[in-house]
Amino acid sequence: MTVSVMFVCLGNICRSPTAHGVFKSLVNELGLQDQIIVESSGTGGWHIGESPDKRATVFAATRGFDLADLRAQQFKASDFDCFDYILAMDKQNLRDLEMLRPEGYRGVLDLFLSFSAMKDEDVPDPYYGGDAGFEHVLDLVESASKGLLAHIQEQAS
Repeated sequence: MTVSVMFVCLGNICRSPTAHGVFKSLVNELGLQDQIIVESSGTGGWHIGESPDKRATVFAATRGFDLADLRAQQFKASDFDCFDYILAMDKQNLRDLEMLRPEGYRGVLDLFLSFSAMKDEDVPDPYYGGDAGFEHVLDLVESASKGLLAHIQEQAS
């Protein structure tokens, strides 16, 4: 059985590609790349085709995560037909996705951090902040990625 996961933020250049890269790395480490499909997108279309923010790429690389091959894309309503988990980085992204959700969608549409052991609800956008913001995003994303992977494995067993 294949499970598909889509991470969604606003522009798909900081938070969701970080989640994409971290989660995909964990999936690959466990040899589950044939069973779990990972993608990311943004609710906005400003950065379509662009690489992730250089700061996101650099900070992810310091922890061993490669974002270099990712390119920004915009979330489409048809993605609901393709993804079992559509996970928003913050409450505003979630509201935007809920407006697009078709009646009868049977997958999981939720905040990504609902799978985290940390107390935060939103992954804050580090775009206009400093280095500490990117580090904090990585801390949150690593925690939620581990929780999500454990949840998916539990559901499969």
